[in-house]
Amino acid sequence: MKLPLIGLNLKELEEVAVSGGMPRFVGRQLAQWIYDKRVTSFDEMVNISKRNREWLSEHYDVGRYAPLRKMKSADGTVKYLYSAGDGQSVESVYIPDKERATLCVSSQVGCKMNCYFCATGRMGFKAQLTPARIINQILSSGGADGLSDLTNVVFMGMGEPLDNLEAVEKTIEILTAPWGLAWSPKRITVSTVGKLPELKELLDRTSVHVAISVHTPDSRERAQLMPAQKAFPLSAVMKLLSAYDFSHQRRLSLEYIVWRGVNDDVAHAEALVKLIGSQKCRVNLIRFHSIPGVDLHPASEERMLMMRNYLNAHGIVATIRASRGEDILAACGMLSTDRKKG
Repeated sequence: MKLPLIGLNLKELEEVAVSGGMPRFVGRQLAQWIYDKRVTSFDEMVNISKRNREWLSEHYDVGRYAPLRKMKSADGTVKYLYSAGDGQSVESVYIPDKERATLCVSSQVGCKMNCYFCATGRMGFKAQLTPARIINQILSSGGADGLSDLTNVVFMGMGEPLDNLEAVEKTIEILTAPWGLAWSPKRITVSTVGKLPELKELLDRTSVHVAISVHTPDSRERAQLMPAQKAFPLSAVMKLLSAYDFSHQRRLSLEYIVWRGVNDDVAHAEALVKLIGSQKCRVNLIRFHSIPGVDLHPASEERMLMMRNYLNAHGIVATIRASRGEDILAACGMLSTDRKKG
């Protein structure tokens, strides 16, 4: 099987060129064709000699693959199914919204975190995605205009991004490097349960936005819903975050799914305010989308508004996230490929 070129950084592409007897600068040409021009075959790389293109084609693959399937929601959201190799597959979700178009990308097939309320977590862990498999989702998804239509990428699809940190960081490098897609890191958000010490590495090595899956400020309650709480207590996560500046361009978000009779009362709102303290952040209140085998129910609209208003009244920016793509099982917490093969 030929190795893909997408997912390689500039140094690695230069090494590919040199290994084929080409000048090192051909590596930069490859990066331009793959990431800027977004070509899908070596034949399109017209400023590289035919002989060199033939050698590249013999030893490598560009690595671009169209989705196996796509489904479009009534609200315009599009869910893609991509091959992850070895009979596995992953889903990613394109969310258009006026001037914004966000792609929710996956970093793993399944997930090790086993959160009770998440369809991906209930799959269990199947495989890590390579940088090539992650970046292909970004290069091959989007509206009619493809990648240029995207304004934001969020690592909020299948998997815990910090459990595949090396591949995620390499993808971020490709997205932000001048030889890659040259995006601002402010267009990228990484969502995590708060896996330590990988969270510290992400914060130190990148400038991307961070979203923490909180869902309840009660540590005992959180441990029942999110087993990762036992290894990575929310208190330790918040202590780490307090050492970083989120008061300017970099943003910290706390994700909070609201369940009826579980975490939707004033006591939880008060505890969440206490947990946040003086930390600069915003809270995204998320409607729960029911999944089979999970005995949890969405909070009422009245409770959602109460939580938002309480947080706002205490100086914390809180919003209720619009629910998108529920009719095609593309909403938050619904991604799963247990019964799909790629």
